Amino acid sequence: QFKLIVENPEKPVASGLQVTASVEYYPDSEEDIQDRLLLLIEDDIVDIPVLGLIPCCYLEIESEIDFGTVIANSKIISKEISITNHGSSSGTFEVSYDGIVLLNIEPTRGAVKAESTETIKVDICTDVPRIIKEVMKVELEGHGCAEVWIKAVVVEQVIKVLGVSGGNILECINFGQVYFGTSKTEQIYLYNESPECMDWVAVLEDNAIGEEMGTDLQRSADAVLQDLSFKNRTGDVDVSTLILCVPDQGTLQPYEKSLVTLCFSPKKFERVFRVNDSSPEQDYVLFLRFEAVGNKDGYLQALMNHPHHTELALTGSGLPVMLTFNPGLVIKFADCFLGEQTEVLCTLKNDSESLPVTFSFRKIAHFNISPEKGKIKKKSTKDVIFSFSPHQIGTFKVKQVVDIIGTRLEKNNLQALKTKSFHQIYLSFIGVCKSKRKKILFKINPGITPMISNPTGQFVADGTGQCTDTAPVAMLKSAQTQIHTHGINRNCKDDALTAFPNDRAASIRPSEWNKKYRTIFTKTERYNYIDPEFSYTDCELLLKEAHKEYYAKFISSLRQRRLQKDAARQFYILNNPVNIGLKPAEGLVSPKISITDFHKENLQFEMLPLDENCLLTSRNLAAIGSKSSIKEIWSGLSAMPSSTQEKEECSLTLTPKQLHQILIGPSTMDFGDVCVYSTTARKLYIINNLLVHIWIQIEIEIDELQQTSPLSQVVPPLTKTHIPIVFETRTLGMFKRQGFLYLSFTYTINNQHLGHVLVVAKAVSPELELSTRELILNPIPGYLAETEFRTTIRVRNPRNHPAQFTWKPIITDRRTAFSIQPTKGFVEAYRDLECEVVWHPGFSSPEAGEFNLRVRKGNTTKLKCFAKVTIHT
Repeated sequence: QFKLIVENPEKPVASGLQVTASVEYYPDSEEDIQDRLLLLIEDDIVDIPVLGLIPCCYLEIESEIDFGTVIANSKIISKEISITNHGSSSGTFEVSYDGIVLLNIEPTRGAVKAESTETIKVDICTDVPRIIKEVMKVELEGHGCAEVWIKAVVVEQVIKVLGVSGGNILECINFGQVYFGTSKTEQIYLYNESPECMDWVAVLEDNAIGEEMGTDLQRSADAVLQDLSFKNRTGDVDVSTLILCVPDQGTLQPYEKSLVTLCFSPKKFERVFRVNDSSPEQDYVLFLRFEAVGNKDGYLQALMNHPHHTELALTGSGLPVMLTFNPGLVIKFADCFLGEQTEVLCTLKNDSESLPVTFSFRKIAHFNISPEKGKIKKKSTKDVIFSFSPHQIGTFKVKQVVDIIGTRLEKNNLQALKTKSFHQIYLSFIGVCKSKRKKILFKINPGITPMISNPTGQFVADGTGQCTDTAPVAMLKSAQTQIHTHGINRNCKDDALTAFPNDRAASIRPSEWNKKYRTIFTKTERYNYIDPEFSYTDCELLLKEAHKEYYAKFISSLRQRRLQKDAARQFYILNNPVNIGLKPAEGLVSPKISITDFHKENLQFEMLPLDENCLLTSRNLAAIGSKSSIKEIWSGLSAMPSSTQEKEECSLTLTPKQLHQILIGPSTMDFGDVCVYSTTARKLYIINNLLVHIWIQIEIEIDELQQTSPLSQVVPPLTKTHIPIVFETRTLGMFKRQGFLYLSFTYTINNQHLGHVLVVAKAVSPELELSTRELILNPIPGYLAETEFRTTIRVRNPRNHPAQFTWKPIITDRRTAFSIQPTKGFVEAYRDLECEVVWHPGFSSPEAGEFNLRVRKGNTTKLKCFAKVTIHT
């Protein structure tokens, strides 16, 4: 079957030349042939084997499919494996799998062309955490059976709380003892122990079992039970003011750590102390959970049962400042004269057994304190000297403020602690400064009468007259005194001022040139000398007035700013859900309540929106969720944002905290048993607990869910709605195991936040069930035995699709005496139908019979009937 075509050289082949020979192969049968060529080179013989092979395939497949480590989030993930044909003809393959893990393999059989590659797609469902190590067998033509291992590690998405120093897992953080009004911080690491990115949010559980706020855990059980009213008062306290988490939301990359700061700020709750109360200490036990944001069955189950969260217990104690002063809060100083100083020794005692105290005295006039600030250790004392150094005569009653210094959070920077005053103690200082009696010395009058003298003018008291900086000037209007007024001055202007008789010294000083002075008696305008070297010019006067106006405006602006700060401070104090920024009883009139106002619908609690900077609490989430569930809307929603507000809100990028308040579920939608060629629907609930519109878009690429509508909805704020998911199948299963279908579709929030829903269904054929498989017919009492025997049997349809049935009797040699009505018909979905069975008695009527209940494209069930005949003798 081989043919050699060659021209052998007649002469020797020179160096560098060649001789070409061709071998042709013409097979006449499908078998491999082997032959040889003999090449004679002078005295040597070279044997050249010649092989003739028929065309065949050569298939190769990879031995392993490794999905790696994935999250158990009920997603369907896929990988492809290649079958390569290195041969010269096409080859077939067939895949078989009989493992326990649900797998979808497409295609399961096919052909691979020569010198080409065919891919097989393998899907697995990440429904539960487990280790997948399965093998599927691939029958390759010409190669035999090859084994392909399918490996995957499905883990739960876990967020862990680690310590900063050692990196150990934390379950509890003890802040220890902290003064009321101060803050203490602790830092932790949040660790994403999963191979996928994760959004997280912190939620403070303010209704958890075991929570304690402001109680003394050292008290006896009887004492605590007697103070149940205190427990009721603390039940309505905003717990988010006690614990601060910065940041309280974020995103963690795979296996990433993030630093989180926790701040504890204890708040004092007023409690009626009894004789047996040993300590004013108040203990706190709170629970903070860090939760992964994602698919939540929030409507169908409580958030407390959400699997992807880590709970951290927070404990701490609050203590009041226990600083006492000896001799007391009222300090009385001994009387002293001007220029003298009196002192009082005061002992400051810190009665706290666990915390030191740092104090600082504010400065006040006439009093000095040494030292002004300091620190007192626990159960220690410190002496302070109070000094009274008056600068003027009189009685002084002042309030001395003692600031207690500690660390507190800044309002603008929540991550930084600042040392500032958090508590004040007020002392009362009382001091009296008396005037000294001055001895008066008299000297002989030399003959010149002074400005001030005694009645005789002989002696002058030295030092009794005090010279003032300003000479006496006229202060009385001359128009009010008409005695001795000169006739020509009777009509003087009212703005003229009267001069004192002894103000000649002031008449030559620089004065106001625009004012006139007259004598006290005759009202004659007197001479007012203006010294040009000392008087103001017109420009200087205008500049002086401008300065006065400038500083008047400056002082007025300072006052307005102070008033605005005070108003803002008052608003911040009153800015809470109860007062909403209004001062209580400030001009408000109580509403008139009628009987209709007590209707249940009118007493719904109106929740305020959650502040973005405020820590989420489980109680607030539950309250807002209940409000959203009340406002249910089933129809009339827009498919796309239409108004300007909707377009703006539906384009927002939501934070993890906002996504946590949007509940879309269930995340796994179980349709149960679904008949082939039938449709059934389940509700996908959407609860929007935000104060903005959101836009939900569903993307479905699966044929079984193509009847779902609508695929897009704009959900208003604080609203609950649903989208019906319609399932229809024409096959008995996508995964080749017990007829189950595992599908998945995705949705987006605001066209950017992705989510998914797993659909589980079991595709089954129509089926009817009988109430019994053996039916006994008894004679009716009061009727003759020869009459018909009648009874009924119930046929039930457990499926979601109407079932068409037909009764077929099983005919034997003796025929049958039984009949059923109706013989055929339909049973609606989840309904039942009663059929009447009659036995017709006769001489040779058999007392037993059988029927087959045949369901179109469904099951067949056998019914046995027996007639119980009683023979009377």
